[in-house]
Amino acid sequence: MTADDTAGLAERLSREMRHLVLLLRRATAGQPLTPQQYGVLGSLEGAPRRMTDLAEEHGVQLPTMTVQINRLEEAGLVSRGFDASDARVRTVILTDQGRERLRAVRLARIGYLTRRLEELTPEERSAIAVALSALAKLGRD
Repeated sequence: MTADDTAGLAERLSREMRHLVLLLRRATAGQPLTPQQYGVLGSLEGAPRRMTDLAEEHGVQLPTMTVQINRLEEAGLVSRGFDASDARVRTVILTDQGRERLRAVRLARIGYLTRRLEELTPEERSAIAVALSALAKLGRD
């Protein structure tokens, strides 16, 4: 594959990924949170995180992340704590209510994708399954 072919593939991939993201956002439209806020909840799923780490992961400045966390905290979806290794550092943790809200929106998105995938041929679904491992590599830092 030439550099031009690779650039063309990157352009097509970018366009299709954007389209899929917009479809998933529409599938869960009307939710009380923004897609960005759901993204933050997803980032907290594994363990408490430092605010600076969250801001870096989401590509925003710390004040922007602070506003998002404040809104999520007011809604009872996250809480703040302290880093065990450095009590000066504030962390953010997902609450049970936040975990449930995240689960509900994921189930809605998965249901939507399931219905859309059922419209494809078995061969098309297999092609997507094969492509997922390569896509996963692209998403790793």
